[in-house]
Amino acid sequence: MDGLLLVDKPAGLTSHDVVARLRRRLGGAKTGHFGTLDPLATGLLIIAVGKAVRFNRYYAARDKSYQGRIRLGVSTDTYDAEGVPTSPTCATLPSREAIAGAVRALSGAIEQVPPPFSAKKLAGRPLYSYARQGRQVEVRPVPVFIHEFEARLAEPSFLEFSVRCSSGTYVRSLAHDLGQALGCGAFLAVLRRTAIGEFDIRAARPLEDIERALESGEGESLGIPLDHLLEDLPGSILDMEGRERVRNGRLIPYERIIGPADADFRADEASSEIRRLIDVDGHLIALAKIEKLSGSLTPFLVLIS
Repeated sequence: MDGLLLVDKPAGLTSHDVVARLRRRLGGAKTGHFGTLDPLATGLLIIAVGKAVRFNRYYAARDKSYQGRIRLGVSTDTYDAEGVPTSPTCATLPSREAIAGAVRALSGAIEQVPPPFSAKKLAGRPLYSYARQGRQVEVRPVPVFIHEFEARLAEPSFLEFSVRCSSGTYVRSLAHDLGQALGCGAFLAVLRRTAIGEFDIRAARPLEDIERALESGEGESLGIPLDHLLEDLPGSILDMEGRERVRNGRLIPYERIIGPADADFRADEASSEIRRLIDVDGHLIALAKIEKLSGSLTPFLVLIS
């Protein structure tokens, strides 16, 4: 099986736990995930199987959407509900107007410091390894982009929120920073990922359902096959000689392209820098970089041998 499985991850499992469970059901096939979810979080987790693992850089970097709840009035060391309080409970909570202003300030291009208990690396070690030793280390903020951030009071101490953000954004840090801006402290109480790029949680299946399907030999029907990955990139259909050139890692002259009838990338300055290469049977066989000066394609991720 080569392709993607869209899993609705339950709470209490790490992303690695999900990968390990599915790998066992897949007989040890190469398996990975595109975008970590904390154990506390639920929702969309993309699992790649077989050759699809090689597409990590293209899917893990896509925007992500979440929904959840933020607890106002106290901060924790992990920035979520599993942590130890680091501030006394605030008796006076901010107004709706103050909350709206703080949410606006945390929208658009911002800089964010990752949580101390996170897998972000510093000097080759994950931050949580320092935090577990009680060591405080200086971590530089990183630029992220918050496309949409909405929050409303659901109860006196809780905000319900939705956010769409760039890859690399820590929603735990977003909740913590909101509490700091409001002067009352806050932590992430509930988190559910609802989308990664074009993939939506409504297309995902519970982990146990996928496990049962794999055990019964029906798992492939739940997956997104390799041929349907990265369909937002333009594709070039190659003739048989072009396919053989891909297999041997050679340049593909423009003359080996037999379809579709799209713009000639040799003259089209707006053309994508990367193309999907497809054989005459409709199978995705490689990704290639465009060499406009020579009018050729250079395969760099080859899926056939």
